[in-house]
Amino acid sequence: MSKDKIKIGISQGDINGIGYEVIMKTLSDQRVLEMCTPIVYGSPKVAAYHRKALNMEHFNFNTIRNAEEADPRKANIINCIDDNVRVELGKISDVAGEASYMALDAAVSDLKAGRIDALVTAPISKDNIQSEKFNFPGHTEFLAEQFNTNNYIMLMVSEMMKIGVVTTHVPLEKVPSLITKEAIVRKLRIISASMEQDFSIKKPRIAVLGLNPHAGDGGLLGSEEKEIIIPAIEKAKEEGILAIGPYPCDGFFGSGDYAKFDAILAMYHDQGLTPFKVISFERGVNYTAGLPMIRTSPSHGTAFDIAGEGKASPESFREALYLAIDVHKSRQLYKEISKNPLKTYEINPNQVDESVGFADDEANL
Repeated sequence: MSKDKIKIGISQGDINGIGYEVIMKTLSDQRVLEMCTPIVYGSPKVAAYHRKALNMEHFNFNTIRNAEEADPRKANIINCIDDNVRVELGKISDVAGEASYMALDAAVSDLKAGRIDALVTAPISKDNIQSEKFNFPGHTEFLAEQFNTNNYIMLMVSEMMKIGVVTTHVPLEKVPSLITKEAIVRKLRIISASMEQDFSIKKPRIAVLGLNPHAGDGGLLGSEEKEIIIPAIEKAKEEGILAIGPYPCDGFFGSGDYAKFDAILAMYHDQGLTPFKVISFERGVNYTAGLPMIRTSPSHGTAFDIAGEGKASPESFREALYLAIDVHKSRQLYKEISKNPLKTYEINPNQVDESVGFADDEANL
C-alpha cells in the first residue's frame, strides 16, 4: 500500500458517547483502509475502554506519536489527552468536554499544517465542551474561526439530497432578522461553487425555500418572500446561478420535488434538517461547505442513551468518511482541470504563409 494515500483525521468527539463505537465499527472494515489512512485524535486508553465495553477486543489501533508515523495499512491513533481521564458512559461531564476539545484542537492543528488531508469529527456535546477556549454553538462555527472565514454553509448531504441553511444554530425568534438578500445570495454562491468543486456538478440547480407557510401566500402570510427572498433569487440568477423558488417547504418535500434539484437552500435550521433527517437519518452527513479545508461529520449526536451498548449504527459516520475522501478527490480534479487553461497565441500577419490554401483545408473537413 502506498504511503501517499489520503490521510483522514478523525476527532474522537465525546468520550462518553457513541463516537468510539461508530469509529471502530467503521474502521473494522478492511476496505476502508484500502481507500485512506485513518488517524484518530483521541486516547488509546479510552479506545481500549470502549473496545472492552463493546466486546470489540478483536479490533486494534496502531498507536503513533504524530501523523507522519501513520501506518497506511492500519487504523492509527494519537494520544491527545491525559491518560487519567475517566470514562463515564452516557454521562455529561466537564472532563469529557475538555477531552473533546483537546482532540479537536490537535486534529485542526495538523489539518492547518497539511499533515492530514481532511477531518471527520465524531459527535461532541455542545453543552460540556463550552469553555474559554471553545465558545461556539458547534464544530461549524469553531472551524470557520480557525480558518478565518465567514464564507461557509452547513450542508447536509445524502444520496437523496443536499440541503444548506441560511441561519444555523440561532434561536427561532432571531431568524427573521437574519434573513437578508445579501445573506441568501452569499449562501447560494457558496452552494453553487461547492457543487462544482466538491461534487463535480456543473451548473447545479438549486431550490430555494420560503420562510413563511405557503411561501408567504402572496404576502398574506408574510412579506419576506416578496421583499427579500425573490429579489435574492433574481440577483443570484444575474450572476449565473440556477436558483429557483421560493417553494413552500411542506409541499416541496411532500411532493418529492426535492429529487429534481442538485441542492436546496432552506431559511433556518429545522426547516432544512427535519425533512433531511426524516429521509436520510441513517446515511446523512454534515458537511461544512466553503471552507478551505474538508470537514465532514455524521448527522447524529452523541446518543448518550445508548452509549456502550453496541446499538449505534456506523452508517452515518462511514458515509462521512467516504464523503471526505470523495470531496478531496473532486477538489484535486477541479484544481487539475482549472490550473492550466489553454494558452492563446497572437498571429503576426507578416509571418503568415499566403500560399496556404485555407479554402482547400476547409473543404477537406
